[in-house]
Amino acid sequence: MNLYVNKSESCSAKAVAVDDMILTKGLPTTAGSKMLDGYKSLFAAEVIEKLEAAGYSISGKVNVCEFSIDMLGESSYFGGCTDEKGNAAAAAAELLKAEDIKAVISYDVNGMPRRAAALSKAVYLKPTYGTVSRFGTIPAACSGETVGVMAAAAADCAEILDVIAGHDDKDGTSLPEEKCALLKKDAAAKKIAKVAVVKALLDGVDAETAANIENAKSLLAANGVEIAEIDGAELLAAGPAWNILMSAELCNNVSRYDGVKFGYRSPNHKDIDELYTNSRTEAFGELLKTAILFGSDTLSTENYKKVYDKALRVRRVMSEYFEKLFGEYDAVLMPACSKAAYSVDELKTNIYLCYEESKFTAPASITGLPAVAAGGVQLVASAFSDKGLLEIAAILEKGGKL
Repeated sequence: MNLYVNKSESCSAKAVAVDDMILTKGLPTTAGSKMLDGYKSLFAAEVIEKLEAAGYSISGKVNVCEFSIDMLGESSYFGGCTDEKGNAAAAAAELLKAEDIKAVISYDVNGMPRRAAALSKAVYLKPTYGTVSRFGTIPAACSGETVGVMAAAAADCAEILDVIAGHDDKDGTSLPEEKCALLKKDAAAKKIAKVAVVKALLDGVDAETAANIENAKSLLAANGVEIAEIDGAELLAAGPAWNILMSAELCNNVSRYDGVKFGYRSPNHKDIDELYTNSRTEAFGELLKTAILFGSDTLSTENYKKVYDKALRVRRVMSEYFEKLFGEYDAVLMPACSKAAYSVDELKTNIYLCYEESKFTAPASITGLPAVAAGGVQLVASAFSDKGLLEIAAILEKGGKL
């Protein structure tokens, strides 16, 4: 079981691990794909520069699913991971249990870190889009992917977030510093006093997941948070829309991997067309190839308007729905996934389960809103409410009062 794809030879007590979607100078970055096996970047990502400048060291590169789009890392070229019970698990979550590291800098494309944290009862924060630089990351779905933090405790997430949040001129999607500063430790937290539970996303979840939701409601209520229930069926549209946008953007972003400049090059070719085709066919996994085909189809002349453009419209509708919702509530409570455990065989049998399960994580991905997974559940709040979400996570993490 490979938790690290590559491990640093030496690191200090202030050690963090980073997903293998984030560029480092000294260690290869593979994005969990045969296509980039052994690839070494000439520069480090902005988040790495900030962490090292603050005195943290990189313990190694964490095994991730191919381009970070599957359920729990099962599509990694280097093999998936399991927990102590033999169930499928994400390497980042298992690494937090196995080693004395402060946190894992995770890359959230299709909600995998949130599922992983919920299943392992770790804490993960997906920050407000644009507050943490994506410069020096492997692009997959640029309009929604974020660099986040997974740790054993909310306080550790807050500590690392304070280091990595901030404006970056090298990232075209980076927000102004005054906005990013709202996530810093010296900024006042936007209090979360009223939480809405989304009933529409509870249909079909297993008993343990439902129990986690009820437990979270009880803990929050005991700490003075008002709990209400809403139907929230509108949020069900976020999953299909994000699947479309993610696949379309992924299709464009992986088009650079052609076996010419860098990456895997097939030895089986007679001309340039065969080089392109065979390199991609041999190096990409089945899930990624399916996503590429789906994304290419949605961007075709025939489907652009009726599929891709419609998904963009749904994104706007989701943003407007949340804006209206947050006029009355401070956050929404929902599962991060439908089950409390997934078997290895289950993920092998249905490699497209991540597309089905995205209905739980897509609302935050498609809108760029911050989300936290803790205590086996997920909460989404308005932009720049990250610190307030971490305060709630601390309650859920400790199973009671702060």
